[in-house]
Formats: sequence, structure tokens, C-alpha cells
Amino acid sequence: MHDRISLSAISTFQWTLEEDLAFYQRAGITSIGASLAKLEAAGIDEGARRLRDAGLRVSNLIGIGPFHLDDPSQWDGQRDRVRRALDAAEAVRAECMILTTGPAGQLPWEDAADALEQALSPVIADAHARGIPFGLEHTNSLRVDVGFVHSLVDVVDLARRLGIGVCVDTNACWAERGLGATIEAGVDSFRIVQVSDFAIGTLSTPNRLVPGDGDIPLERILGQVLAAGYTGCFDLELIGPRIDEEGYEPACRRAVIALGDLLDRLGA
Repeated sequence: MHDRISLSAISTFQWTLEEDLAFYQRAGITSIGASLAKLEAAGIDEGARRLRDAGLRVSNLIGIGPFHLDDPSQWDGQRDRVRRALDAAEAVRAECMILTTGPAGQLPWEDAADALEQALSPVIADAHARGIPFGLEHTNSLRVDVGFVHSLVDVVDLARRLGIGVCVDTNACWAERGLGATIEAGVDSFRIVQVSDFAIGTLSTPNRLVPGDGDIPLERILGQVLAAGYTGCFDLELIGPRIDEEGYEPACRRAVIALGDLLDRLGA
């Protein structure tokens, strides 16, 4: 497995932690993105112990429930969940924790950004104290249920305002105007880069593909990311009907090989 790749547990969405661990051993997977939900189902302490015993690098922890930004009455409970996620990130020695902004509800974009700052500030301080970086993820514009920031340029600006980092989702930003310039200007904020493919004409989400099976110019985009100086991990996040149809194991195996070959060509 290429040492710049991790495989997100989202890619085996319906599997348990036990099934994941068995697959990782069979397939020689050494670096993963951990799922908070799977750790909780296994028991945080027990799940963390099993990941550590397997010798797995955890490039990120994902799956924190989003804030409902137009309802401050829910924020205390949502902050508590983020703090529990920080506990889990510490336990598995995750290199960063990924979260989306949460839905704006009836708020305009600017007010939602203000609300996010108010909601997150206490837990950002906690994360900084623990030395766990946040990666704020931008989302596909169809996923307004989990986020209101739908471009890389906007999430870089917002993350800088909050004093946190960025999770780059190539599936959500590949067609943006000025993408190369945004990458160059924002690369110092990148904590993780998610990789998957997309077929033009797809009208549903999530419906991600193995790299090389779709139309995203991944060689150009990942080449820009590397040329800008990114030294972190590329996290494979595969989910959707095409992955389900092929089967988790063959799809993930192909994806690890395809992305590894691409990174080798790019000199990563």
C-alpha cells in the first residue's frame, strides 16, 4: 500500500469494525480513516485498542454529527458529541478529525458562518489543547443536510477565520473555477485530501467511483496539490450504488492500487 494513501471506513459503510479489520489484514491495508460510528458500535476503548493492536495508522476520524446552525438550543449537546469524538480521536491516535459545517437551515450564508464560529469556538479550543487538528469539509451542493459550504475556496476562507484546517474533497470541487489557484493559495491549510471519482451524467449522491472509473481529472488535480507542497495523506472515500454493486472488497482493492499507481506517476 502506498504510504501516502489511507482507506476511509466510509468505503465499507455497512461493515462492522470487526469486518473491516479482517479485510485490512487480508488486503495489506496499513493506513485508514476511522469511522466514529463504527468505533461507538464496538465500544470506543475496545475499538481503539483493536486498531492500535492491528498497527494501523489512522489518518483521520470522520462521522461527527453536524451542528444545526439555526437552532442554538441544540449546540450544547452537539458540542458534547464533538468532545466525545475528540476522546475517540485521542484513543486511536488520529492525525486529524473531519467535520462538516452542519446545515444553515433558514440562515443566509454569512449568518451561518457566524453561527458556526459561535458553535465551534469552545470545541476548537479543546482540540487545540489536545493537539488534534480539525479538517473542515466542504460538501456537494446536494448535501445541504450536512453542510452549507460547497466550494473549496469558501471552505479555505472559513477555516482560516476559525483557525482550523481543511478537508479537501476532490469529488466536490473538481469543476470549480480557479481550482489550481485555490489549491496553491490554500495548501497550507489542507489536513487531508479525499479522493474518489465521478461519472458525468450521474444524478444521485453519494455515488462515488473507484479512481479512474469516472471523469474527474485526478492526475491534473492531485498533481496540482502535490506541486503546491502538500505532504499529507490521500484518503480514499468510496460510497454509493456502484461500490455496493461491485462489492466493498474488490472496489477498495482496485482503488488502493489505482491511486497508488497515480501517485507513483506523479512522483509522490
